[in-house]
Amino acid sequence: MNKIILHFGLLVFFLSVIFFSQRGMSLEDVLLKSFVIFIVLTVMLNIVAILFIRSVNKTASEKSKKLQEM
Repeated sequence: MNKIILHFGLLVFFLSVIFFSQRGMSLEDVLLKSFVIFIVLTVMLNIVAILFIRSVNKTASEKSKKLQEM
């Protein structure tokens, strides 16, 4: 899961480099803004993935407890 998120973040990083360089910005601004977008996106996607996995595990454990009680 983390590898997929990292690859998606890198894809967005390079697309943002292309996008910002088309705007005629300086190289430092392009790289800085693209790096910030990369970091923010990967952190947000990692948090969403962790929350999703926890909710799936919680649901699975609740179902197994109900089955054990029967």
